Amino acid sequence: MTLAQRAFERLHAWPDLSAGPASCRTGRALRSVRDEIVHFHSDRDVDLHLTHRAIQRFQYDLGGSTAIRLVPGSRWVTVHLDCDADVDLLLSLTSIALKAHQSRPPADLAAGPSGLSGPAGCNYHRVTVLPRSAAGEA
Repeated sequence: MTLAQRAFERLHAWPDLSAGPASCRTGRALRSVRDEIVHFHSDRDVDLHLTHRAIQRFQYDLGGSTAIRLVPGSRWVTVHLDCDADVDLLLSLTSIALKAHQSRPPADLAAGPSGLSGPAGCNYHRVTVLPRSAAGEA
């Protein structure tokens, strides 16, 4: 079982999340009643839908993680799953995302359910994730 499969199964058991196809048409999604929250694109790459406010609040911590990729202007973060700790990070961030979406101000709703204009606002095809061992090599 891959790390993404393990994370999907753990999150799918949460009562606030239900499974379905990702709106970007690549992979599976878990969604709350209100929004898509997580897209599982591959065995290692997952996009998580945070609000603009949540990304701003945790930007320093997110930017310091080797598992996280941020795209300027996006309300999604990409989590690269290389180890069990990355799965735990994804679960923690999913909890933050669910809370952020429940308390999201009306201004964030104007961008639509994906958080950006257009149907597929996630970071798929906008992030290249290098393996951690190669990330620091020249």
